[in-house]
Amino acid sequence: MVAKNRKQTGKSPATQADRDKSPLVSPPGKSNIRRPGREGKAFTGSHPNGLSGIRHKLGLTPSAVVKLGITLLLASCLTHFLLLLIRYHLSQLFENDRHFSHLSNLEKEMAFRTEMGLYYSYYKTIIEAPSFLDGLHMVMNDRLTEYPLVINTLKRFNLYPEVVLASWYRMYTGVMGYFGIPTKMCWSINRGEGLTPVDSCEGMGDPAYFYVACVFLLNGVMMSLFFIYGAYLSGSRLGGIVTTMCFFFNHGESTRVMWTPPLRESFAYPFLSLSEITPPHVPNKTAMVALGISNLCFMLPWQFAQFVLLTQVASLFASYILGYLGAAKMQSILVTHMITLGVCFILMFGNSMLLTSFYASSLVSIWVSWTLSSDVMQVMAWVGSTVLLKFMLSTVLGASDDAHISGLIKSKFTSYKDFHTLMYTCAAEFDFMELETPLRYLKTLLLPINMLVVALIAVRVSLIPRRWGSSFVCFRIKERVTEGLVAKHTEDIKMCELVYHSLQLVAFAVLAILIMRLKLFLTPHMCIMASLICSKQLFGWIGERFKHQIVVFAVMAVMAVQGVANLQAQWAIIGEFSNLPQEELLDWIQDNTRTDSVFAGAMPTMASVKLSTGRPIVNHPHYEDTGLRSRTKLVYSMYSRMSGETVKRNLMKLGVDFFVLEDSWCTRRTRPGCSMPEIWDVEDPQNVGKIPLCTHMSRNSRPHFTTVFSNDIYKVLKVPKVTKDLR
Repeated sequence: MVAKNRKQTGKSPATQADRDKSPLVSPPGKSNIRRPGREGKAFTGSHPNGLSGIRHKLGLTPSAVVKLGITLLLASCLTHFLLLLIRYHLSQLFENDRHFSHLSNLEKEMAFRTEMGLYYSYYKTIIEAPSFLDGLHMVMNDRLTEYPLVINTLKRFNLYPEVVLASWYRMYTGVMGYFGIPTKMCWSINRGEGLTPVDSCEGMGDPAYFYVACVFLLNGVMMSLFFIYGAYLSGSRLGGIVTTMCFFFNHGESTRVMWTPPLRESFAYPFLSLSEITPPHVPNKTAMVALGISNLCFMLPWQFAQFVLLTQVASLFASYILGYLGAAKMQSILVTHMITLGVCFILMFGNSMLLTSFYASSLVSIWVSWTLSSDVMQVMAWVGSTVLLKFMLSTVLGASDDAHISGLIKSKFTSYKDFHTLMYTCAAEFDFMELETPLRYLKTLLLPINMLVVALIAVRVSLIPRRWGSSFVCFRIKERVTEGLVAKHTEDIKMCELVYHSLQLVAFAVLAILIMRLKLFLTPHMCIMASLICSKQLFGWIGERFKHQIVVFAVMAVMAVQGVANLQAQWAIIGEFSNLPQEELLDWIQDNTRTDSVFAGAMPTMASVKLSTGRPIVNHPHYEDTGLRSRTKLVYSMYSRMSGETVKRNLMKLGVDFFVLEDSWCTRRTRPGCSMPEIWDVEDPQNVGKIPLCTHMSRNSRPHFTTVFSNDIYKVLKVPKVTKDLR
C-alpha cells in the first residue's frame, strides 16, 4: 500500500451551469474542491471468384472495388486511432468529472446513482459469488430487489451486459492471477478535512475500472463505425472525417456515456449504429444475418430499444410506400425483425413487454396492410391495426408494464397527467426539447447542413419518377450487373438509402422534440447525414473534385470555431464526487441493521442501499414494471399530505423495517407543479392545502415512527412491525 496525497489542480471547479450545457445533467453528489492527489501514477497491471462475387452482390464496378479497398485500408488505420481517441476522451471526461481514480470502493459505488447503481449491483453480485454460475443463479433468483418477491432480473432489467462483463472480469482476473501478473495498484488516500483515509485502487483488476473501461471501449468502436458509414454513405473518405468531426464538435449533444456509463443506452446504442451500417438495398442473407444480430444486441441491453426499432420499421415502410424499397426486400427485413424479436423474447425469459409492444404489433400489421392497393389505405391500415393489435395483446396477456409510456405520450399532446406521468415529465430529460438544443446545432452548422442535405435529397427525389413492383431500379441489382449498367444504377441505389435515412432523421427528430433525452439518437444521425456534403451525387454542382473539397474544408473550419469551444467547455468540467452524508448513511446501515432488514425510500437512494449494503429493498429506479410503480407510489406517500397513520400502514403492508427520509424530496421543485407534494395533489385532491407529512416527519417522527439515524440530508425512520390485524 502506497500512501499518497491528491494534488490540487489549477483548473477551475465545475459548476452546475457547466453540466447543464450537456444534453443531460451529470449525477449530483460532487464537491467543487479536488482532494490532494499523488505526484505520480502507477499501473500494473481467396477464392478466385470471391471478390467478383462480392462485387456483383454489392453492385460495384471494378474501380469502385479498388476505391472500397483503399477506403477499408484507410478506415482500418483511422478506426483504430478513433477507437483509442474516443476512449481516451470519454475516460478523461469521466475522470475529470469525478476524480474517479482517487475514490474509495464505496465512493465509486455511490457515484453510480439511480438506475446505474441498480445495474452495477448485479455485476458486483456475479463477480463476488463463489462461481460465475452461482452468481448467475443469484441474479435469476433475486430476493433483495423487490422484497419479499423473488424475481428473475435477467427477465426484468435487461442485464445481459452485466452478465457478459462479469464473466469477462472473472476470466481476466483468473488468467492474470494464474500467471501471477498484478492487475491493479492500490493507494491510501488522505481525504483531508478531518476525514479518515480511504483505500483507492486503479487498474483493470479493479471491478469498477474494468466495467467503465469496457463501456468506453465499446463506444470507441461505435465512433469507428461512424467513420466507416460516413465514408460509405457519402462515397468519400472525407465524408467519414466529416461525420467524426461533427460527432466530436457536438459531443455534449450526442451522448451522456461519459457521465453515466452503466445506463442501458451506453451498451445498446453502438449496436444500433452497427445495424444502420447494413445497407438496406443489399438483397443477401449475410446482410440480413448482420442486421438480425445487431438488432438483437440492441434490444437485449435496453427496454427502450423497441420504440427506436419501431421508428426504423416505420421509415422502411414509408420508403416502400413511396416506391423506394422493393416488396421482396421489405419482406426480408420484416422476417429478420420478427425472428430477432422472437429470439430476444426467448432470451428475456418471456418478457411480455416485447410481444405487447407497438414494435411487435407494427411488424404484424404491415403484413395485414400489404394486400391493399392504395397507398393511403396501406398507411391507414398499418397505423390502425398496429394500435388495435397492441391493445388487444395487452388485454389478452394482461400486460400493462408499458402503460406509463402511453400516458407519457398522451401528456405531450393533452392536459392529461397522473402520478406516474408527472414522475417522468417533471424530469428535464423527459420534457420537450429545450430551445437551446437547436441553437447549439445552429452554432456548429450541424442543423443548416442537415437542412440543406435533406432539401437536396427532396429535390433529387422529385426529379426521379417512382418505379413500382419488380422492375423498381433499386432492387434489380443482379440483372443490372449483367447488363453492364452498374455505375448508372449504383447512383439510384444510393438515392434509395438517402431517402430511408432522411425519413429516419425525421423520426428521430420527432422523438427528440417530444423527449429531450432522445437527442442521443438524433444528433449522431445528423452527424452521419452531414457526411453527405462530400457526396458528388448531391453536391456535384459545386464543381470539380478539388473545388468541392475546398468547400468542405471551409465548412469544417467554420464548424470548428464553435466545435472546439464546445470541447474546451467539456474539458473544463473539473470536479470530484463526494457525498459524505450518504456515506454516513450507508456506513450506519452496514453497522447497525440486520442483513435482512428491509428498506424503502427515494428510488435513487434505494439503488445505493442495495448496491453498497446488500440490504433488501421494496422499490428501486427501474420504473418499467406496473407492480414496481404501484409499490413506489405507496412508498412515496410519505411525501404526500396524507395522515401519518395511512402512510405507516402502507409501509407496514410492504414489510418495510426502515424508511430513508430525504428533506430535499419534500421541498425540491424543478418547476411549478413538480414538487412531490404537488405531484401527489393530482392523485389525492381531498388533502390539498395540508402540510405535507414529510415536513412533519422532518420535525418530529413520533408517534407513528421512530428516528434512529439522522444527518444533514438523511433521516432513517423505524417502521413498526405488522400487527395481527394487518396480516
